[in-house]
Amino acid sequence: VPDHVSLWGLRLAICQTFQQFANLRPTRVLRGTTSPLRNCPPGSLDGLIVRENTEGEYAGQGGRTHIGTPWEVATEVAIFSRQGVERLMRFAFECAKGRPRKKITVVTKSNAQRHGLVLWDEVAAEVAKDFPNVEMDKMLVDAMTVRMTLHPETLDTVVATNLHADVLSDLAAALAGSIGIAPTSNLDPTRKGPSMFEPIHGSAWDIAGKGIANPVATFWTAAEMVRWLGYGDAADELMQSVENVCEKGITTRDLGGSASTREVTDAVCREIDSVLGGKYQSIIQ
Repeated sequence: VPDHVSLWGLRLAICQTFQQFANLRPTRVLRGTTSPLRNCPPGSLDGLIVRENTEGEYAGQGGRTHIGTPWEVATEVAIFSRQGVERLMRFAFECAKGRPRKKITVVTKSNAQRHGLVLWDEVAAEVAKDFPNVEMDKMLVDAMTVRMTLHPETLDTVVATNLHADVLSDLAAALAGSIGIAPTSNLDPTRKGPSMFEPIHGSAWDIAGKGIANPVATFWTAAEMVRWLGYGDAADELMQSVENVCEKGITTRDLGGSASTREVTDAVCREIDSVLGGKYQSIIQ
């Protein structure tokens, strides 16, 4: 099945139908792992990317005409509505407000995209007035890749469009060690509809069945789901178990280890049992 068929037939259809307009992608260097960046110990890269998840560049507007002819034309139209941008910005600023550093970076490309992203910038500036305790700065997306690589410690909460955050969050995962550790949450912050949780890396059919996929992203995703359901302590303890296993050197090859998917999974399950025991058995039941 072509990628654009499976993506539009399942994931994007779910996100748009259920108005899961906020996509959260936390990133940090886990204990027991290393970043490919020099001088980037755990704690120096610890941020949250908030991605617009239902419109923007992935709104699905456009089409193709004169297919198969030399004059074939394809259009891909990015949609930015004031309502869509404002609800995402308010959610992102609330996220920044709840984090210790209370800092947000608004990613844009309004110097070249002079309509949709100028609106994006204007709404961000308007929303910022309602959050006087949150420090805001703005950065062009191309410059943002440089800042993420050279000065990751200057970033905390980042808000970006559907396409820009899609790319930047993959970069962030790689800078934290591997895309195999990164989680994502597709949220309806109003809680009127369901939310959806998944590893960033997707299906990874090229390594299916080989026993080398990193299960950490799935565990971290589960932790984010548990956190969304109101059990923050349980989420933290699950991640503590994951990081304890990483510190023991039980990691898959993408993190420099030699363990299989099953071996890492079994090790994390044993660690969960050791750390938590039956503490949350009533919740599970």
